[in-house]
Amino acid sequence: MNSRRTRLGSAIAVILTVLVLVPTAVLFGRVWTDNADLRDNTELEKKGVEYITALTPLVSALAESQSTALAGVAEPPETLAAAVAGVSAVDGRIGDQLRTKERWADIKAKIGKLPDAAGAVNKLNTHIEVTDLTLALYTAVQRNSKLSLDPDADVSSLQQAVATYMPRVTVEVNRTGDYANLLQVLPAASRPQIQAQFGYQVIAVQESVKRLTEALQAAVDNTTSATLSSSLVNALDSFRRGIEQIIRGADPTGGQPSAATITTAQTTLQGALSNLAGVTLRETDRLLDDRLDSLSYRRGEAIAIGVLALLLVAGALVWPTFSRRREATPAAPADQRPIGESTRDVALDRPGGTPTPYGAAPPPPYGAPSPYGQSPGYGELDPTRGERSGALR
Repeated sequence: MNSRRTRLGSAIAVILTVLVLVPTAVLFGRVWTDNADLRDNTELEKKGVEYITALTPLVSALAESQSTALAGVAEPPETLAAAVAGVSAVDGRIGDQLRTKERWADIKAKIGKLPDAAGAVNKLNTHIEVTDLTLALYTAVQRNSKLSLDPDADVSSLQQAVATYMPRVTVEVNRTGDYANLLQVLPAASRPQIQAQFGYQVIAVQESVKRLTEALQAAVDNTTSATLSSSLVNALDSFRRGIEQIIRGADPTGGQPSAATITTAQTTLQGALSNLAGVTLRETDRLLDDRLDSLSYRRGEAIAIGVLALLLVAGALVWPTFSRRREATPAAPADQRPIGESTRDVALDRPGGTPTPYGAAPPPPYGAPSPYGQSPGYGELDPTRGERSGALR
């Protein structure tokens, strides 16, 4: 009966162990897989931030190259060669993962042909083509690095600001200044088209600045970073002052634009945009690093919980065996048997095999003097008693 109960208890323990272990293993597997996926995505996003960091000087260098080319400078600025080298280095390391190699090879080839363009309008159009391809490369990096799909509101807003609106503001502000300069040198017959392009660029600048400001404000409102707001304040204030100055120089109310004012504002604004982009990229990278640290902590928690679950299961399996060993009672020694049992055994061992009646003393061993052969001292006869009695008489 006890053996049956023991087997039943062991079977129930095994079943309960399996019922606990299987869901725990499934949950651990899901947590581990989700954690690994988030880590991989975050690492890929960091590569996107690295690529965008290299593209930021390139946009500024292309803007400078466009302005100097329209001013009659034959050689491109040194900043353009340095920016191209920087992007090439980054593309060589992570271009395969971000699938940007073909795009960058095409852009790099077109940048090399920029000095070959002749005529102001042709030079402008050639630079616009290369710049538009560079903006498309920004979009490809956002998409392929999954920055555009980031689940956190602050990172999503920051990457949109630095990879969508800032490069567009840089390009549009520069084109606004260049169109203003062209209006000063082109013949009257060619001005209407440039005037239309100039008006379009002024509106585009205002719209892009509005969206950029909204994205940065959304990032500040939704961030968990303690440094983001303070880091953006100074850079954003300088940027806004540059925008106000360029709008005044453009004079969108209908008067003639001031090329000198726009050019001065353009230089100030390019510096403010470069500073703002640097701050935004650093904050984005810092937020992604914080996420990686949090994921590493969660992975450690998952490992600790998994090990604890295995220890509990092992304990549940070992404990019944340990309990049965403790409850098992060893056979009692012969000298500790009950009195009736030992008397009966001794009686059966004596010669003749006749048991001693219950309660009677056992016979002495063979050859030992019998206590019954001795007469009690009390009441026995003394042979000299009669003699002593006669003498008295």
